[in-house]
Amino acid sequence: MTAPLFKGVITALITPLRDGNMDEEAFQRLLERQIAAGVHGVVPVGTTGESATLSMDEHKRVIEQCVTIAAGRVRVIAGAGSNATHEAIELSAFAKQVGADATLVVTPYYNRPSQDGMVAHYEAVADAVQIPMLLYNVPSRSSVDLSNEAVARLAAHPNIVGIKDATGDMSRVSWMRSHIDGPFDLISGDDASWLGYAAGGGTGVISVTSNIAPEAMVAMYDAVAAGDFATARTWQDRLIDLHKALFLDNSPSPAKYALAKLGLCDEEVRLPLSPTRDAVKPLIDQAMAEAGVA
Repeated sequence: MTAPLFKGVITALITPLRDGNMDEEAFQRLLERQIAAGVHGVVPVGTTGESATLSMDEHKRVIEQCVTIAAGRVRVIAGAGSNATHEAIELSAFAKQVGADATLVVTPYYNRPSQDGMVAHYEAVADAVQIPMLLYNVPSRSSVDLSNEAVARLAAHPNIVGIKDATGDMSRVSWMRSHIDGPFDLISGDDASWLGYAAGGGTGVISVTSNIAPEAMVAMYDAVAAGDFATARTWQDRLIDLHKALFLDNSPSPAKYALAKLGLCDEEVRLPLSPTRDAVKPLIDQAMAEAGVA
């Protein structure tokens, strides 16, 4: 492994909505807050950005707005996944056209392709568009698990530069470090376990929690990067209940509730998601207070 292309705290941005449409003013507030906090990158229209229920035009608009607002101050890794290969190619091409730094491409959901099918899918997208790509493995949502061996095959492609590993399996980072030659970024997609992933050699985290507590997440990463795991554990202890609370209801509803409490956007989500249940809100409130962001 060589120096990572993408590392640090990379925020999986929500897509703020108002009256059924993207709230572009709120999106700018949220993104400026992330940049001011020192995050290393952002992901527009990933899972947390409700990509599954945005239209193609809306999806592209969010990417374009993110690139425009960021204006090179922070790296933009555009969500460009689909369960249809041609759609993933279209989104990847658009991300490149508007100036995104990379794409994040989720495993094809619902179709349940084989390992060979997923490898062919990723290779087709990577062949079609010359932009750095991060694989995104999240079997809890997609119902398919991209195997370590498939990842190693794909790592040989010059446009495939890393993976967002949202499996929560700490053994995977060690296996990939020992079986993949050359540069390949190993990024956790699970806030609650990313400290362990970092200890195993991961280069960063694509984070939901950093929507709410970006400064704390950056401080935790800085401690890890300095080899100060005692300080990193202190930050993790402070944040662990928030990591968990943001998934006590259909995500990203809890994150939007927390951001609405901070006055940054509305709670609105798009059906079939529903707003955070009243029974869950006090737990989020408490977790925010523990994290120092209430």
